[in-house]
Amino acid sequence: MGDALKYLIYFILGGLIVTLATYFGSEKKGLIAAFFAMFPFVTAFTIFTIYSAAGSQAVANYVRGLILLTPAWILYLVIIIYLIPKYNFWISLALGVIVYLIIASIIIFKIV
Repeated sequence: MGDALKYLIYFILGGLIVTLATYFGSEKKGLIAAFFAMFPFVTAFTIFTIYSAAGSQAVANYVRGLILLTPAWILYLVIIIYLIPKYNFWISLALGVIVYLIIASIIIFKIV
C-alpha cells in the first residue's frame, strides 16, 4: 500500500470519528459523543500504524507517552468543565489548551 493511500485511510478514519463525536455531541448526547471520541479503536489503530511503520519499541514509547501526558489532558478537561459556566467557550477552551501545553511541555522536556 502506498504512503498516499495509507494517509488517506488515516484521514478518513479520523474524520469519521470526529464526525460521529460531533453529531452525537450536537444532539446533546455527550456520553455517546465521548464514547466515540475515546473509543479504544482510535488508539488501537494508531498503535497498529506506528507498529507497521516502526515496530514494537516505537509502540511502547508511544504508549508511555500517552500515560505520561494523561494527567495534563485530564487537567485540560477539568479546566474546561470548571470555566465554561463562568466564561465563554473560547476562553475556557483557550485556557485549557494553554495549561495543557505548559504541563505537557514540562513533562516532555523533563523526560527528553
